[in-house]
Amino acid sequence: MTQIGTEAQPLRVAIVGAGPTGFYTAEHLFRNKEVVVTVDMFERLPTPYGLVRYGVAPDHPKIKSVTKLYDRTADNPRFRFFGNVNVGEDISVEEMLAHYHQIVFTTGAETDRPMNIPGIDLKNSHSAREFVAWYNGHPDYVDYEFDLTQERAAVIGVGNVAMDVARILCRTTEELATTDIADYALEALSHSKVREVFVLGRRGPVQAAFTTPEVKELGEMADTDVVVLADEAELDALSEADLTDSADRATRRKVDVIQSYVGKPLTGAGHRLHLRFLVSPTELYSDDAGRVVGMKLVHNELYRTESGTLRPRQIDKFEDLTVGLVFRSIGYRGVPIPGVPFHDSWGIIHNQEGRVIVPESREPVLGLYTAGWIKRGPTGIIGTNKPDALETVKCMLADLAEGRVRQPARPEPEAIDNLIYERQPHCFRYADWLKVKAEEIARGEAQNRPKVKFTSVDEMLAVLEK
Repeated sequence: MTQIGTEAQPLRVAIVGAGPTGFYTAEHLFRNKEVVVTVDMFERLPTPYGLVRYGVAPDHPKIKSVTKLYDRTADNPRFRFFGNVNVGEDISVEEMLAHYHQIVFTTGAETDRPMNIPGIDLKNSHSAREFVAWYNGHPDYVDYEFDLTQERAAVIGVGNVAMDVARILCRTTEELATTDIADYALEALSHSKVREVFVLGRRGPVQAAFTTPEVKELGEMADTDVVVLADEAELDALSEADLTDSADRATRRKVDVIQSYVGKPLTGAGHRLHLRFLVSPTELYSDDAGRVVGMKLVHNELYRTESGTLRPRQIDKFEDLTVGLVFRSIGYRGVPIPGVPFHDSWGIIHNQEGRVIVPESREPVLGLYTAGWIKRGPTGIIGTNKPDALETVKCMLADLAEGRVRQPARPEPEAIDNLIYERQPHCFRYADWLKVKAEEIARGEAQNRPKVKFTSVDEMLAVLEK
């Protein structure tokens, strides 16, 4: 039998999910010169890039430049793209096993961690993920509506996504008009009545998950005053001890930026952004129509757990906050893929260092792997997924070297081609995507913007017919 991983019989790998982790996985596979690998990447949308396209804020264009590296990976002659193909619907994992030696799931975290407080499902209460996908033009979210007639909004959580939501709510139309924000979102936000935004963190400044550049950027917006309360910015003894003992200069800089907003004179700007710490919503209040009109906050203090981490606990101090719009940004979680073992309470695929495992026996499932957020949970930034993908690829190549690899019945490329086009005749190849991308850029040039996105699959299909 011809050895797998040679020119005569390449290692056939399918990657499910075309976000950053999927491309990093392909890149690592191609970099290994001892094994000949072909990669077929599957994505349920016609567009690649995942959260770089639909999650990164439109006012952060530099972060999106990483897609040039992904295009370079896609330019490898051993790479193929199957966009607009939904694994689990158009083709099952079991069917894919007949065509590939190895399958890697890099589908990310596609839904939200639940927040169980009274009133969380009221009208005008949304997940931040939905709002982010909406203003970034995700085809699944173009019809969502957000009541921007409200003057006061709250964002629950203090991660980078919460910062993104707060900034977009406070940006001027002129600031947003030079970005690639979806046209319909730009139009809606240009009429927004939101004037005050409250960002709510249950722990203190040291524990805030946002990065220093994100909080610094709040004070650089064109028409926004940032407000931080002195008693909430002051570090408690436990946080101060952690910061003193730590060599983490980035956290010290972050705290310095937060504290620099304390007592800063108000300029009368059109927007006011309140950055709050050590408070937790315990209930949302509604009017007779079932819309949010406010929330109850409890104040917290920090205590040290047995493991040494600092956690919040409630104290006997409450306040009511009047808001008409709420976005919860407390974390994402993965979605199960039919036929793949899933850890429901953690929201990830059952795995060990990237090898998919049977939960009861802890034994690896031959040929199945995972990487990225669906492997470890939604932690880190885009670049964090590169070493994560490398860990998985090392396991894949080690298994190949030791003969722990599937023997698919139909590994020839044309076999999967025939099946996919039978099931999904509107499959997108990478050349199709590049044509759509070029059209978006051309539309953007006419408006002095990076690009003007197509926000529906039908629009993208129409570009291919020109």
